[in-house]
Amino acid sequence: MKKKIAVLPGDGIGPEVIKQAKKVLDGVALKFDHEFEYEYALVGADAINKTGSPLPENTIEICRQADAVLFGAIGDPSYDNDPKAKVRPEQGLLQLRKSLGLYANIRPVKLFDSLADRSPLKEERITGTDLIVYRELTGGIYFGEKGRSKEGTSAYDVCEYSVNEIVRVAVMAFDAAMRRRKKLTLVDKANVLETSRLWRETVQDLSKNYPEVEVEYLYVDNAAMQIIQRPNQFDVILTENMFGDIISDEASVITGSIGLLSSASVGDQTSLFEPIHGSYPEAAGKDIANPIATILSVALMLESFELYREANAIRNAVNRSISQGLVTPDLDPISHVTCSKAGDVISLLIEADEPREVNFENMFEGSLPVI
Repeated sequence: MKKKIAVLPGDGIGPEVIKQAKKVLDGVALKFDHEFEYEYALVGADAINKTGSPLPENTIEICRQADAVLFGAIGDPSYDNDPKAKVRPEQGLLQLRKSLGLYANIRPVKLFDSLADRSPLKEERITGTDLIVYRELTGGIYFGEKGRSKEGTSAYDVCEYSVNEIVRVAVMAFDAAMRRRKKLTLVDKANVLETSRLWRETVQDLSKNYPEVEVEYLYVDNAAMQIIQRPNQFDVILTENMFGDIISDEASVITGSIGLLSSASVGDQTSLFEPIHGSYPEAAGKDIANPIATILSVALMLESFELYREANAIRNAVNRSISQGLVTPDLDPISHVTCSKAGDVISLLIEADEPREVNFENMFEGSLPVI
């Protein structure tokens, strides 16, 4: 199979984790006889510095012509510390989602058994956690009308949703529930917000088409507590844009590091795959970032191409690497490997015919495993 991939490294640690993901893709191509063509493009602060825009038109065109988009990270502290900045890196990602019609964000959260002790939550609370968040991505308060009064003493952000916007992401969530444990939780604030009441009415109507799926409804404040108290009760979580942004980041902590969580942003024409972590500028250039989230995002991308065996090969290699303790400093500040070495190991494990023969001795002294 031959696929064209738009690569947007972005800011901070983005270029470093993207480099490791590309290593893994190259390993998959070699092992399974595929061809991946890469075309790089600018986004975020890097794009602002070079073109004045956080999302140049050329980047949009490259993404539209690609079979998928691999995205690194976006954000720069020089903009975070200037609340009056007219142009911001994050505007590039929001505009990209809108331009490509990426209306659904999918974030799996699954606990690695060997990392259960790294979670800030007690092991008995999180054992068996395997959930997935479906977040509407192009509507709601982030994209509604916004502004300030002439005096600058008040501001507004409008939250607006249509039935069609709700249905298209809800159908994806119900279909996922049918493939999984047949449970869907709608997270809203229907006791206060009119948009949430529309979400609840629409999901109730749609649920009639999925009689096998158990549907529950939680207010977002209760859901936020439940995710901490008993995350393993959840299967598929469906929610709107802002609630999904917050809930999925909260859920990511369960695994022990936000550096482990992948995501897919799906549209009708193309899809974008990225880690859920930010640009982490403090770590940029130090080779300490965790590339696992980006590498697992590549697995999601391969599944979108219906390359399920290849996606499983990536996940198996990641599991193998983590179980051997080959983790980055965010998971073990004392005994760890570098970002680049983590990418090397996972790529080599994918290429190996017999992964059980890998010798991991001396990994922490700078060697690569013997295969």
